[in-house]
Amino acid sequence: MSVLSYLTELSTSITIADWERTSIDTSISTLSTKLNNYFDNIDSKFVFGSYDRRTILKRSKDTNSDVDYMIVFDDGSEWTPQTLMNRLKRFAEAKYSKNEIYQSSPTIVLELGHIKFELAPAYKSWGTFYIPAPASSYSNWISSDPDAIKTQLNDKNRNNNYQIRKLVRLLKYWNVLNGKVYSSYALEKYILDNSYWFCSNLKEYFYKAVEGLSTYDLPAYKETKVNRLKNIVKETKENEQGGWNALAEIEIKKAFG
Repeated sequence: MSVLSYLTELSTSITIADWERTSIDTSISTLSTKLNNYFDNIDSKFVFGSYDRRTILKRSKDTNSDVDYMIVFDDGSEWTPQTLMNRLKRFAEAKYSKNEIYQSSPTIVLELGHIKFELAPAYKSWGTFYIPAPASSYSNWISSDPDAIKTQLNDKNRNNNYQIRKLVRLLKYWNVLNGKVYSSYALEKYILDNSYWFCSNLKEYFYKAVEGLSTYDLPAYKETKVNRLKNIVKETKENEQGGWNALAEIEIKKAFG
């Protein structure tokens, strides 16, 4: 096995399989129906985030993998985020009483056996969505464009040999194994904003992305983890250049335990 084949197989093994996606899609459809039956003031509702972008890791590889689901209330602008989260919590307790339900600001978490939903309340004004602001913000609501990064990802993936989604999943898996050095969103955005001149396969994209990872403003223990990954890639490339492909494969595997 080569470094390329190893990374390719690993990318496949951490990706949600078609049968798993079918099961999750059924749960999404059920959730949508239950929301319709419970509320009469929903403007719209939809999946967004990594599941929608197909960059989510299977739950066996990341216990925090979740499906982000936005519920847009037609009277949302009249209330505080907490009021709307209380609505969603009461809904979840009424319709999913046997499951784990809790608030993880700014969402309500609903844990089913095979997937975790993060229910995000929202409202829409003049075509712009507003979601609860993080606790560190000085406002209650912040604007959101849930389709922006998806559009960027689709374009980037298409223009880069359809390797970007695979690359995102690989680096997100490394990130999970290392205690989330970066936020998942920040890591994905870095990958999308990076340039990949002359890269043609997943291995080359992986090398390029790792070499450009920033350690700016990271605490020392996180910086150590990033530098270790960079050194692994450096050693792997040197082994390949020397014709020691077996050693290169052994070295790259260290990045993923």
